[in-house]
Amino acid sequence: MIKIALIEPEIPQNTGNIGRICVGADCELLLVGKLGFSMDDKYMKRAGLDYWEKVRLQRIDTVNEFFNKYDTPEYTLAFLSKKSEKIYTEIPAKNDGTLVLVFGKETLGLSDEILQQYADRSYRIPTTGNVRSLNIANTVSIVTFDVLRRLDFAGLERRTCL
Repeated sequence: MIKIALIEPEIPQNTGNIGRICVGADCELLLVGKLGFSMDDKYMKRAGLDYWEKVRLQRIDTVNEFFNKYDTPEYTLAFLSKKSEKIYTEIPAKNDGTLVLVFGKETLGLSDEILQQYADRSYRIPTTGNVRSLNIANTVSIVTFDVLRRLDFAGLERRTCL
């Protein structure tokens, strides 16, 4: 199971959509640090539809606590940022619970400090350059399902949804 870590997410609708992606892709959602909304936010729940109750959710109070737990040899951290050089298709494909895809807040992305420290594990989605960035929920979907595709969609039903 892939873990999706959102560092200080700000927009409840994005988090709700990402929760729904996690349910459909059999991923765990990690919400890290200060949230820009309440966990009871109606917009988050509306975006997640009736799937929100099915989200495997882990709430981690601080960014330091996240790194203390997951920046270990046991886990593979992959950071997503438009500032990175490597392409997301280079992320190691693992579905054993050790791959953690890390996304920054919607307005600022990951901090420069994090990107400098983890430059060798940072990835981007190529675009035309005509947009500043892609929506975070779309980015989570693209990257997550690419990893799952490379794993032949292990654990997913091939005859459901679109």
